[in-house]
Amino acid sequence: MCNSNVKSAGDAQIDGRPVLQPAGNRVAAPDGARPLKKALQKSLSMPASLDNAAATTCPAARPAPDNTRAAAAPPLLPPTPASVTARATKAAGAKAAAVYAEKSRTKARKAGAVLPVVTFAALEAFEPAGSIAAAQREHAALAQAQRKQRIAHYGRTASFSRVEGRVGATFTAAAEHVAASPTGHDEKRCSFITPYSDPLYVAYHDEEWGLPVHDDELLFEMLTLSGVQVGADWTSILKKRHLYREAFSGFNVDVVAKYTEKQVASLSADFGLDLGTVRGTVNNACRILEVRRDFGSFDKYVWAFVNNKPLSPSYKYSRKIPVKTSKSESISKDMVRRGFRFVGPTVIHSFMQAVGLTNDHLVSCPRHRVCCSSSSPRAN
Repeated sequence: MCNSNVKSAGDAQIDGRPVLQPAGNRVAAPDGARPLKKALQKSLSMPASLDNAAATTCPAARPAPDNTRAAAAPPLLPPTPASVTARATKAAGAKAAAVYAEKSRTKARKAGAVLPVVTFAALEAFEPAGSIAAAQREHAALAQAQRKQRIAHYGRTASFSRVEGRVGATFTAAAEHVAASPTGHDEKRCSFITPYSDPLYVAYHDEEWGLPVHDDELLFEMLTLSGVQVGADWTSILKKRHLYREAFSGFNVDVVAKYTEKQVASLSADFGLDLGTVRGTVNNACRILEVRRDFGSFDKYVWAFVNNKPLSPSYKYSRKIPVKTSKSESISKDMVRRGFRFVGPTVIHSFMQAVGLTNDHLVSCPRHRVCCSSSSPRAN
């Protein structure tokens, strides 16, 4: 069964082939190292059944006890079935180890036990039932099962009915809107005009926005409204348009330029307007008077930047319309140099769109053609 001619140290003669035997599976510990407690050694030892089987099968494979070395240096690793097989192989040689392994497997198969193979499954088998890793695996499996159940039964029918209802309501509203418009032009407006846009804003788009303006008072009004529109939207500004007209005397440049500081404070308090906005408007009225002395009118001054012909970029999509252009930047710089307030490049570009200096209606919008036909040079 086991080779009894194995030498205790040095070389062993197995099948005429010398094999260098290791001195042992222990490493000497530093001086003063204390042995493990008995309770810890017992907990780290291998199962008793495997230990007894190994001792019964091959007693000669055990190395001779070395009390001195065992007392000085305890084993670094707990004994496992793999380590027992390794000791037998080193002590008895390859042939004895093969016989021992075969007999051990035969016994395990007869007893219906699991072979001591060092794999993840084997490690899990030796793991205590109440360990943290086992609890984590159990929790992960439970969470996965709950997730699959939620995915399988999460209100599919209700969700589909809600989506179908929303889509149906949208198509119904669109059909009613088209039926209410006999010409069907509402579908071709600029894309920022939607069925939910305020009627006041839609009317401004259809009647004023983009049309060329040559009246000084209306130019003054649109310059003021473009300045106060920053940080707000055109709908809210258009709803207060009558307040601005009343506060600034119908945007009469000659009257507004003569407002005193007392009148400015009174207008701000009476109409709920920002004090800085009122002062800026009065300042711009004074600057327009200076432009009139230099150019004859404010109309000639602003239209000279585009050679008295509106720009027509012909945008196809509203996302392509910029917030400022090189032309608005050049106009802004000149107006700032002349002392105007609230005339940044973005404000000036909005002003240019409002008074028709640039036709930013989309090419698919009917107003684009109307503004182009109205863009003939004005009569001097």
